Amino acid sequence: MKILFILNNYYGMGNGLSASARRTVQALRDAGQEVRVVAGPNGDPAGPKPDYELKWFRFPIFQPIIDAQGYNFASTDKKIIEEAMRWADVVHMEEPLVLEARACRIARRLGKPITGTYHLHPENVFCSLALGWSKVANYLLLNAWRDLVFNHCSHLQCPTENVHERLERHHFKSKLHVFSNGVVPDSCIRPEVPPEDYLDPERPFKVIYIGRLSVEKDQPTLIRAIRHSAFADRIQLQFAGLGPKTKKYMRMAMKLYEDDVVKYKPEFKFCTRDELRTLAAGADLCVHCATIEVEGLSIMEAMQQGAVPVIAQGRHTGTSQFALSDRSVFQEKNEKELAEKIDWWLSHPKERWEEGKRYSESMKKYNIDKSAEALIEMFKAAIANK
Repeated sequence: MKILFILNNYYGMGNGLSASARRTVQALRDAGQEVRVVAGPNGDPAGPKPDYELKWFRFPIFQPIIDAQGYNFASTDKKIIEEAMRWADVVHMEEPLVLEARACRIARRLGKPITGTYHLHPENVFCSLALGWSKVANYLLLNAWRDLVFNHCSHLQCPTENVHERLERHHFKSKLHVFSNGVVPDSCIRPEVPPEDYLDPERPFKVIYIGRLSVEKDQPTLIRAIRHSAFADRIQLQFAGLGPKTKKYMRMAMKLYEDDVVKYKPEFKFCTRDELRTLAAGADLCVHCATIEVEGLSIMEAMQQGAVPVIAQGRHTGTSQFALSDRSVFQEKNEKELAEKIDWWLSHPKERWEEGKRYSESMKKYNIDKSAEALIEMFKAAIANK
């Protein structure tokens, strides 16, 4: 099959959608499929380039906000898009934005079957504009995405049940398929037995948060929860990620240290993939507070390394479906409940170590190769029914 992926940012760093797309394309190629990509330029001039490269489109007034999110919008060059589509058997949309809306019109004119993956909620966009709370704005944007892009997709991947339920409520016409974007099958580098100092009452507890420092990821709920924790003086907070709220969240976390709530300075840094594996393998807990989350591959990869999660549960976050017990779930924004869950796990080290093994094992069913197989079947169905 000749599969064409269309998205704005294919080489974006610190962008979960871009990282997921790159891994999916590689998994499809490993499965013997021909895959090409239409996207904007690689920010690294010495790095690889998309098969069909579009120029960047710069928005007047709003571009600084877009830059702060680590995102860019590609232009909609009709000639380049049409050339790519004439090659393809099936066209796959990774986003519901302006580029994809125009690509849908061209694909329909050329008679090409269209599929898609639902990667982000309207709230992901509006949180950056301080409108994440607006039901009207989010409803209207989801309507536009549905009508301009997604309803032109005969088949649509929903990475979680939470997404599936939302799209059904919103009367999407596509045939909806529920399967994960998948994690790369890395081996768990956490040792089989706890380290010698695991039960040492003096050692610090490493509580990590992997994810962009942005409104929808809600790191402040974790920071506030530490003030309610019985183990606050032993907790070493580690945040792996960058984002528009980096400076604000660093100040909030450092206030814990300045107020003598914690005795270890919170750490903030952007990590490579190998560094994230090491960080997760050495963590006591991995907390995920996101209120807007389609899937949450970052915490899935941490669980793969044996990190026990504590995950927010809410209306527009699907990550909690990966929790193995109620002890790993708390109601979004509820800092006191989060503190209670953190304290339970930290006060039960043996149970925590064994649970880490269970989480590592549970991630095997989300192997990206299985996700690629499901996508291939979806593409075949789209071609057969075009």
